[in-house]
Amino acid sequence: MPLAGNSVNLVTYAHFYTRLHMDFNAWRRRRISEPAYRWARKAMPGLSDTEREAIEAGDVWWDADLFTGDPDWNKLLAVPQATLTVAEQQFLDGPVAQLCAMLDEWDITWHQGDLPEAVWQFMREQRFFGMIIPTSYGGLGFSPYAHSEVVRRISAYSITAGVTVMVPNSLGPGELLLQFGTPEQRDYWLPRLADGTEVPCFGLTSPEAGSDAASMVDTGVVCRQMVDGKEVLGIRLNWHKRYITLGPIATVLGLAFKLQDPDGLLGGQVDVGISVALVPTNTPGITIGRRHLPSMQVFQNGPNQGEDVFVPLDALIGGTEKAGHGWQMLMSALAAGRGISLPSLSAAAAVYSAHVTGMYARVRQQFGIAVGRFEGVQEKLGRLAGNAYLVEAARRLTCAALNQGHKPAVVSAIMKYHATERMREAVNDAMDVHGGKAVIDGPSNYLGSLYRALPIAITVEGANILTRCLIIFGQGAIRAHPYLMQEVLALGDEDDERGLQTFHDVFWRHLAHSAKNGLRAWRRAWTGGVLARAPSSGPVARQYRRLSRYASAFALVADVSMGTLGGALKRREMLSARLGDILAELYLLSAVLKRWEDEGRCHADLPLVLWCMEDGCARLETRFDQVLANLPKRPLAWVLRAIVLPVRLNRGPSDALTRECADLLLAPSPTRDRLTANLQRGEGDDVLAQLERAFGLVNAVQPLHDKLKREGVQDWREAHRGGAITDAQARQIEAAEEAVRRVVAVDDFEPGAFARPPG
Repeated sequence: MPLAGNSVNLVTYAHFYTRLHMDFNAWRRRRISEPAYRWARKAMPGLSDTEREAIEAGDVWWDADLFTGDPDWNKLLAVPQATLTVAEQQFLDGPVAQLCAMLDEWDITWHQGDLPEAVWQFMREQRFFGMIIPTSYGGLGFSPYAHSEVVRRISAYSITAGVTVMVPNSLGPGELLLQFGTPEQRDYWLPRLADGTEVPCFGLTSPEAGSDAASMVDTGVVCRQMVDGKEVLGIRLNWHKRYITLGPIATVLGLAFKLQDPDGLLGGQVDVGISVALVPTNTPGITIGRRHLPSMQVFQNGPNQGEDVFVPLDALIGGTEKAGHGWQMLMSALAAGRGISLPSLSAAAAVYSAHVTGMYARVRQQFGIAVGRFEGVQEKLGRLAGNAYLVEAARRLTCAALNQGHKPAVVSAIMKYHATERMREAVNDAMDVHGGKAVIDGPSNYLGSLYRALPIAITVEGANILTRCLIIFGQGAIRAHPYLMQEVLALGDEDDERGLQTFHDVFWRHLAHSAKNGLRAWRRAWTGGVLARAPSSGPVARQYRRLSRYASAFALVADVSMGTLGGALKRREMLSARLGDILAELYLLSAVLKRWEDEGRCHADLPLVLWCMEDGCARLETRFDQVLANLPKRPLAWVLRAIVLPVRLNRGPSDALTRECADLLLAPSPTRDRLTANLQRGEGDDVLAQLERAFGLVNAVQPLHDKLKREGVQDWREAHRGGAITDAQARQIEAAEEAVRRVVAVDDFEPGAFARPPG
């Protein structure tokens, strides 16, 4: 009986608590969730179709972990590092090396105005334009990492060739056909694209629609037209595109346009939406062939127009089923491609700049010592070394994600903006150190072309201002946040009751998550991150804890910013940009730590790792400070500052650490070899080979110079005459000095060399 009585009591208590919880849940929904839901529906601007398609493109990856505020470092370290297959390595060692040996960027730019025909033919024969196309269609079937490595190696040698190889393997007909093409389209076009029979380009940008490509006015109207005596259902196209790479020589044009069906021939709505078609460039009505000259770079780029150009319906990529889905197709293709093309070029530029600038600063002397020994120059060299390490680390990590099949749209946007900005910083530093050597153009200038190309990388595939202000955090907050995407979809649900219930369920999980993050952020900030977990002990354990601290702070500040500003955050672009900078810096620094682990935790590389971490943590605190200083709810901002940034502790790399990194560029070492690995080296007697030879000779004779200096000898020739050094040693010093003379020389020309006939 007592047991029975206890059972009844337990059932009664369980019923009571269940009823209490249900009543409390109903009260929460009625008193808190529903008012919040109604307010949010008014405050949050609705997502346009193009915005929704852009946000839903691709997927999330490590960025989602960072958004939780408590990233799982073991998960990151378990990501397999990107590697090359035997065939991919053979391609790099063979055709890529051969191609680089065929390239003379000065001659290409100033004399040829194009790649030589032999280079075009070689690229076709070796299937450089079919790297992403599977072997079953005649392509090379390379992994994203191999694709990136090829672009990286070529770009360090020639921007013209690098861009020419990059574009057909990025956003264009090949990628779109692979993802969305019909079997018939793939069978016909992919083999022809792979072997270079067809040269593709992609027309998106128009005079009326630059960054806002969705506002294009290029049109296609579904209609019937007589073709060879038969009535054909197709599309009449009218367009004006510009800035189209490979456009002047393309044989097939991937065209984005707005499709209309005024007569209902497709059986749907009149305004079908943005669509994509493949149009042979010899189709009547097309004007193509004229060239732009982007920043004095001579890769093929130009405008094209079409007037009443008729194509059959099967020209639509994916057929009529994909009519109106063009924007989603483009965003999906860009989600991966944007993480490969320009980041690869940027990594090439950053590593190349560090490589050549370190060598030049070692061989160039002023005031009797190498310029690389002056602290002002060392500041630039240290930053060059750090940026080279960081950008390359981020490239490898992003390629590792792509190799696993991810299409991390937010990470790709981070890489597009931050890799190109670090490239700009690196090339500018390299120019500063080289001085007049890099200013005077000519065959001996190995930096000028790279410097002129900077604005192109900054502008294309999403202008950097747009990418930073609108995409990284704007897209990242919705896609990578644990709950926000669900809340946004609930707010847009046409079924009000269902939307409210979904919002209610997610809203309270979101609040609990924010409260937990707030406590975590406060605890980590006030203890300097020592309470955060690190995946292992050792010299970088503290760095994992620091990043965990800032990830917690970011998650909290992001939640508060979105909660207080709502839809207005979309218009507060400076705030959104800074929040995006924080997310990006967390990703880049994660990549630095991952690279150090992947390369075997080399102790000699620690100065580079620590420089990146000190620089990055200072950047993080600056951005947090700027966000908190500009949040409109000032009392809340003060509380938030007390939680996440009670004091600023990070001032950037110390002078001693910067000097240590600079020294790594000034002499051969395994660390320097790892930092500058996989760059195409100089060939024969070209300018890069001359610089590398001088660098080797100067470092080789340095012990001899040190010996003479200790003995008080000022002139090695006197020492030679006096028998203090041997004939062989004298020849070695003389060879080094002659090599340096060749390196520091600049070009000059006949008075009439620059005159060109008009037209």
